[in-house]
Amino acid sequence: MGSTSSAAREAAPPATSGRRGAVVAALMLSMALAALDATIVSTAVPQIVGDLGGFSVFSWLFSGYLLAVTVTLPVYGKLSDTFGRKPVLIAGSVVFLLGSLLCAVAWNMGALIAFRVVQGLGGGALQGTVQTLAADLYPLKERPKIQSKLSTVWAVSAVAGPGLGGVLAAYADWRWIFLVNLPIGAVALWLIVRHLHEPERETVPHARVDWAGAVAVFACGGVLLTALVQGGVAWPWLSAPSLALFGAGLALVAVVVLVERRAAEPIIPGWVWRRRTIAAVNLALGALGLLMVAPSVFLPTYAQSVLGLAPVAAGFVLSVWTLSWPVSAALSQHVYRRIGFRNTAMLGIGTAALILFAFPFLPYPGQAWQPTLLMLLLGAALGLFQLPLIVGVQSTVGWAERGTATASVLFCRQTGQTIGAAVFGAVANGVLAARLGGAGDLDSVTRALDAGTAPEATRRAIADAVHAVYLGAAGAAALAFLVLLFLAPRKFPVLED
Repeated sequence: MGSTSSAAREAAPPATSGRRGAVVAALMLSMALAALDATIVSTAVPQIVGDLGGFSVFSWLFSGYLLAVTVTLPVYGKLSDTFGRKPVLIAGSVVFLLGSLLCAVAWNMGALIAFRVVQGLGGGALQGTVQTLAADLYPLKERPKIQSKLSTVWAVSAVAGPGLGGVLAAYADWRWIFLVNLPIGAVALWLIVRHLHEPERETVPHARVDWAGAVAVFACGGVLLTALVQGGVAWPWLSAPSLALFGAGLALVAVVVLVERRAAEPIIPGWVWRRRTIAAVNLALGALGLLMVAPSVFLPTYAQSVLGLAPVAAGFVLSVWTLSWPVSAALSQHVYRRIGFRNTAMLGIGTAALILFAFPFLPYPGQAWQPTLLMLLLGAALGLFQLPLIVGVQSTVGWAERGTATASVLFCRQTGQTIGAAVFGAVANGVLAARLGGAGDLDSVTRALDAGTAPEATRRAIADAVHAVYLGAAGAAALAFLVLLFLAPRKFPVLED
């Protein structure tokens, strides 16, 4: 498991509160805010662009937020282990709410993008610290309850975000998309301040914060993720900007390694990758992030363009996995208590691989119930996969390492999603180019279909492109299965509560 200090390996008592239910409510509200703001802006883009302009750079409203969340996760994880969860969550909530207020008063697209990054800087604290506190609040036997609640909140919020954003933009004003965060976030913040009481613990004199490592991690992650997000979109993959960003990113990786090796308390400590359990789960959840791109990004396009469904019906086809995922996650404890964390996760991801592999064999054009059924089954399989791994990792470390361990797995999942969006976007556009004689990409072809100007051959090309993406997602699931089979220990080294 790697060498650790006795203090780090010690399992601290769980966080306590006068009213634990009030703290759980605050965690769920915070998780809802973080999930909503990742998607709520999407359907309000026309109104935002019409008011502020800046159509050529509007994609950074999403990319800027997600990049800031992703690259700050390991930083907040380490800070929560050093100073406690409560101060980090309070600071992150304040930054998030400040970013929301600034977004609501933005005067042009550049300002709005900058303020979305500020939101993301707070959102990273919300995501990582909420998951860590959930493990602090409950002993191992009860952790599936809170984790399934958080999974439900995340799934419902992520799917409901676009619809809520569209309603606010159409019937109120797009600025309300950000203003509604203020009362919700204020309630969550008050509950945390009032009711969360962490236990007294031994303080480390002259605790050092690895600010150099934090800056290096932030810069490295920002540059590499920007290259992945914008490559093939804002510029070609082999263009000078793309190559320059990847080159700078690799150089910054070397800088991160050098800085972290010399740091007394590194932001990304070496034990995260030296311990088999955490390293295997990091890689497996990175593959999960990769495969999740296939349904969440490409299935709505498939449902509208190939099946001919309206946007609301297409959204329902995707959203059914939010019904089965949390139910399966809640029930997973009955499985992993019998066969273990690793075997339960392997059962879930192995089933998910078969479901994803089955998607390309659906009849053309097919009927809506067919992909809907597959999504229902996929949600159940992934609920059986993800939650046992998160609970398992959190149970192998003590209080002083739990924030870092939790942040590492969330960081890998987020990074996997970013890589998946870039890779599968390139795959889909490549298949379309091959089927249509080298003309068009998925976005332009979909717009032509919406306008009723594209022939039947284009619909078949879109179906082939989405099928190729699903095969890639099945490959990612198979990779996660092999990682768990060969790298993860048969029995996770769980610490006593």
